[in-house]
Amino acid sequence: MKLPALALAAALGVVPAMAAAQMTASASPTPSANPVSDALRMNAQRYARNLIAAVDMFPQDKFVFKPTEAQMSVGDIVVHLIEGNDMLCGTLGGTPAPQRTALAANAPKDQLLARLRETFQFCDQALAGVTDARMAEQVPSFGGRTLPRANMVMITVGDWADHYSQLAIYLRLNNMLPPTARRPAGE
Repeated sequence: MKLPALALAAALGVVPAMAAAQMTASASPTPSANPVSDALRMNAQRYARNLIAAVDMFPQDKFVFKPTEAQMSVGDIVVHLIEGNDMLCGTLGGTPAPQRTALAANAPKDQLLARLRETFQFCDQALAGVTDARMAEQVPSFGGRTLPRANMVMITVGDWADHYSQLAIYLRLNNMLPPTARRPAGE
């Protein structure tokens, strides 16, 4: 006679769990109408955080560091990102880039870092109106050519990944752990 009581107890334990799972499933967000452009914006924000954190880790005297003469210095990478962000995000968003005074690679760290943050804020604003339906539109590219906006998205994301990778290597060569290699607090 204990078996039916055990079965009843098991069933009563499963029912609330099933109900909770159904409520969670029905409470999940609706699929995005713009999954590609939404992913671009999420990647832009993640790369912005990682790139800014990596640049911030370098002390001022390491902005001249480069592993070999043929490579860019930390300051050169930051200036390249600043200029590239304005150009690429303006092109992607169909928005004119702000006119900014040029900064040299040997400018003070706080100025370079502030400008890098500004350009990523511009990217957020410029990319806010990009939709998946606009990905096939032709946009200006390098050398006077045009490319579909989707290609420029890939160029932009690839550029950010490339430069984060460079900075991560430069940090490790200077005995520092890059932001994405650090464990979150409490682990």
